Amino acid sequence: MVLVIVLILLVIGSVLFHFMSPWYLTPIASNWGMIDDTLTITFIVCGFVFVVVNLFMAYSIYKYRYRKDRRADYEPENQKLEWWLTAFTTVGVIAMLAPGLIVWGKYVDVPEDAMLVEAIGQQWRWTYRYPGADGVFGTVDTRNVSASNPFGLNPDDPNGQDDLLASGAEVHLPIGGPVKVTLRSKDVLHDFYVPQIRSKMDLVPGMITYFWFTPTKIGEYDVLCAELCGSGHYNMRSRMVIEEEADFQAWLQTQPTFAQLLAGVGGTSGGTPIEQGEQLAKDQGCLACHSLDGGAGVGPTWKGLVGKNETLIDGSSVLVDEAYLKESIVNPNAKVVKGYAPIMPPAQLTDDQLDALMAYLKSASG
Repeated sequence: MVLVIVLILLVIGSVLFHFMSPWYLTPIASNWGMIDDTLTITFIVCGFVFVVVNLFMAYSIYKYRYRKDRRADYEPENQKLEWWLTAFTTVGVIAMLAPGLIVWGKYVDVPEDAMLVEAIGQQWRWTYRYPGADGVFGTVDTRNVSASNPFGLNPDDPNGQDDLLASGAEVHLPIGGPVKVTLRSKDVLHDFYVPQIRSKMDLVPGMITYFWFTPTKIGEYDVLCAELCGSGHYNMRSRMVIEEEADFQAWLQTQPTFAQLLAGVGGTSGGTPIEQGEQLAKDQGCLACHSLDGGAGVGPTWKGLVGKNETLIDGSSVLVDEAYLKESIVNPNAKVVKGYAPIMPPAQLTDDQLDALMAYLKSASG
């Protein structure tokens, strides 16, 4: 009897928790309400099966509990019951799969007038690219990636010269129009996810994936990586800013083109070297692994770092000066500090960017 009561309470508690829980989907800010509908259908089907199976178990335990005056019947086969179970299972599977297949077909069927934007993932940051006035992306190749060409564009492709490159922590989009998001990874598997937009798609090395959506609410939304991609995965974040068309165009004009980047224009933001370095530290994802307050992290804290002696994994000692720091940024595995794993990816920075980052690092070190 105790087990029967426990099963019944489990069913009642689970149903009440589902309807009374404050944790549910975030308010939607795109056209993908049908994704929420699909999730609701899945909840209904799974919830129905959960309730029926557990109540049936409770009934069976009570109905056929042990008694000295009776014995269990032996019935190895029951074709009628098998047909009923097969039919109900088939209907349940179809009810869960069919809506998802319909939504998926629409999810990758991009409208012809959709605006283009590319999201590039790498450990552990996001960067973005927009086509220029020609509306066409330039070709890319990871073999082209360098300090002066971090996006890996083909310098001989005329379509890429006017591509606009956003290396900061934000992707801006105008409200009300369809947007096609192409996705590319520079290193490992990532996943582009914006909860309010309901967008979620893997970035697979060597492939170009995509999806589309129409933003419907002005605001700022977190861009997350929803695929474990290394020790800094938890902090691989960016922001999606949905705004009016005029505000979007004004922001877009502040982003450098690939031609300007090759010419050395737009390599660092305005402001003092320390301010430029601070922005670079955020854009490059440095603060995902290195704390500024002395707290433990994946990498050594920047507080009090400059001028101290560090013990390396080979037992030798090194003075943390500007030369060592620059080497550690562009070639992290050259001298690895004891107690830390050699997992830092090499940074692709120009000399001016390295100098700016050094100015900020020294300031943060105190």
